[in-house]
Amino acid sequence: MANYLNDVSRTFGEYLLIPGLTTKQCIPANVSLKTPLVKFSKDGIPPISLHIPFVSAIMQAVSGPELAIELARNGGLSFIFGSQAIASQTAMVRRVKKFKAGFVVSDSNLTPENTLADVISLVKKTGHSTIGITDDGTPNGKLLGIVASRDYRIEKDDPKMPVRDFMKPFDRLIFGKSGISLSEANQILWENKLNTLPIIDEDQNLIYFVFRKDYDSHRENPCELSDENKKLIVGAGINTRDYKDRVPALIEAGVDVLCIDSSDGYSEWQQETLHWIKACYGDKVPVGAGNVVDGEGFRYLVDAGADFIKVGIGGGSICITREQKGIGRGQATALIDVANTRDQYMKEKGIYIPIGSDGGLVHDYHMALALAMGADFLMMGRYFARFDESPTKVLRVGNNYVKEYWGEGSNRAQNWQRYDMGGNESLKFEEGVDSYVPYAGKMKDNLDVTLGKIKATMCSCGATTIDDLQKNAKITLVSSTSIVEGGAHDVILKDQG
Repeated sequence: MANYLNDVSRTFGEYLLIPGLTTKQCIPANVSLKTPLVKFSKDGIPPISLHIPFVSAIMQAVSGPELAIELARNGGLSFIFGSQAIASQTAMVRRVKKFKAGFVVSDSNLTPENTLADVISLVKKTGHSTIGITDDGTPNGKLLGIVASRDYRIEKDDPKMPVRDFMKPFDRLIFGKSGISLSEANQILWENKLNTLPIIDEDQNLIYFVFRKDYDSHRENPCELSDENKKLIVGAGINTRDYKDRVPALIEAGVDVLCIDSSDGYSEWQQETLHWIKACYGDKVPVGAGNVVDGEGFRYLVDAGADFIKVGIGGGSICITREQKGIGRGQATALIDVANTRDQYMKEKGIYIPIGSDGGLVHDYHMALALAMGADFLMMGRYFARFDESPTKVLRVGNNYVKEYWGEGSNRAQNWQRYDMGGNESLKFEEGVDSYVPYAGKMKDNLDVTLGKIKATMCSCGATTIDDLQKNAKITLVSSTSIVEGGAHDVILKDQG
């Protein structure tokens, strides 16, 4: 006879936090969102800690290099999606690791033989008004000049006019040399009243641009997540099929942390993958595993060597695993169960295994609930897919601006490895949908609002750290009636248009 669990499978929407004593110290400015990402001993220091408890999901529509850079600059971490060729994934990792705050690799480049029409087309395509003119039109070709918006007039100039006739040539440029510091580059910008400073190597090849407009933004990122060499920290997703080839390549590219990407992680394939990585690399690169929804799955993967565990099956906004296969668990119930097992493991072994809540976050307040229930960090897809930095394009559908968002279990992703059951290399049926999410603009603008909400909630609970919140939060179940009561009711809302 099957084993029946007595608990009800519950979601975050069925809970509320009860306020604690808000002391005078409980103000948002005093709240720390620093949290461990990988395991550490009771008296030790985590090898990697996040400055904000956010990581982006291992998805094609979410975690590309642009988002990885921006999220790391704001204190979080991205896992570059693994449902692609090894070469392209490692190239993305290298791009993140080579990023230098304030030093921008030019992605708008032409040659002197191109025309004004080409310039106008490129500006429309990229949105960047500064174009590097190199001998071969590549980001690192020999710098011959620069074209900015003030160098031409769309209304009057001939679209067939060659770039060489209106570009600012190299002999009129002020530039910096390779090895210059960001502060030195900014000083040159200000002293010469420039908007752009090209940085070149000894052979006059373009390396970076430094922009005056970025000056303030760099001061606004005090929580940047970087390694001892001041390079941004980045993760990567792997599978249980080609890991013997993919993992060495990712490590050579400089990846900081790995995560096995699977909808159901309680498997011998994940155990074998973890054993191989630990046997070959030891603690050189941490690796997470999952997903699981109970303490039994947690213990299995931790015993196999996992450095953190992802929790959640079927709770993602584009996931239909529960609908298709009838497996999973309400995200809140799964998280509470795994967190209890994690705490018991800590008491027994003296080792803390961080857990990430993956899926089920509908509202921002659910994030605070997930942290209070024991999550050390939150893995999110839909949240990040809405931003400029995600890999998809902004589209207009009807009167709304949206971005495409599809699940790794959809045929579009063709990520059969994530749902691998040891059979043929194909998706037998879909466990994810293809969809749109409302376009939300720049990540940082939205992230600041979300983090502000979490900090305010923590202050209302009398907590200034995530550890305080987990130890002292009071959580209550809510009825369907009280959920209705919690929103605007019994009033006629004004038209905000």
